[in-house]
Amino acid sequence: MARYDLNVGDTALVLIDMQERFLQAVPGIAEDQPCGRACRQLLLAAKLLGVPTTITEQYPKGLGPTLGHLLAANPDATRLEKMHFSCGDEPRLRAHLDALHRTNVVLCGIEAHVCVLHTAADLIAQGRNVVIAADGVASRQDAHRDAALAAMRDLGALLVPAESIAMRLTRVAGTPLFKQISALIK
Repeated sequence: MARYDLNVGDTALVLIDMQERFLQAVPGIAEDQPCGRACRQLLLAAKLLGVPTTITEQYPKGLGPTLGHLLAANPDATRLEKMHFSCGDEPRLRAHLDALHRTNVVLCGIEAHVCVLHTAADLIAQGRNVVIAADGVASRQDAHRDAALAAMRDLGALLVPAESIAMRLTRVAGTPLFKQISALIK
């Protein structure tokens, strides 16, 4: 990514597979854990800012729905099922993202070394700018997450904290919207 130029008119947020059945294997996605908190902050900020948000669910019949605290944070988000690991390989998801006409895509979710990495690679190959909420991704093993973050950076994704993303989209302090966004990250 040549520039860190996120703006609400050209950015979409994708939350990947933060589902109930993963909670025991990836405890960091819980509401009171770092990844769960960062994803919730991004969902709330996107809702306040009007950034289109997509929530993916990998085989929800077997893995359950998205965690309740995340659904509650942005209930108007588009929810789409998938079977492919990459959102870019899933026909309905790819068509949905294409229809949004957004150059910048912010990714968060699990597992970093599979679905998030594969999605980032495919979106970058399609010419999109990909920003990873580095504190908003997790894997069953920290080493897998860390390797995936390095790989995504090598592919051209920008890795920054969720707070940085929310503030970049907000752009200016001292407004009522800024006060709402800053309250989310305290």
